[in-house]
Amino acid sequence: MSGEHLTGEKIDLIIPTTGKLFFEQKQELVFCKPHLMPLKSLTLGKLEKMQKDAQLELKENREKAKENHS
Repeated sequence: MSGEHLTGEKIDLIIPTTGKLFFEQKQELVFCKPHLMPLKSLTLGKLEKMQKDAQLELKENREKAKENHS
């Protein structure tokens, strides 16, 4: 029966006169192209950059303070 469906032949629908009728609709799976995910999010990159800048600024301030006291 599934071979007939694949070739495009028409299948006659038989509706029972007594009993219960069940209908099951199966959804086909559709696969997409895989998407590349960044190793780091943009937010994490910005936070790391801010932290590096803050550490560099703190280091420079400490060096200036040492020069002023010497």
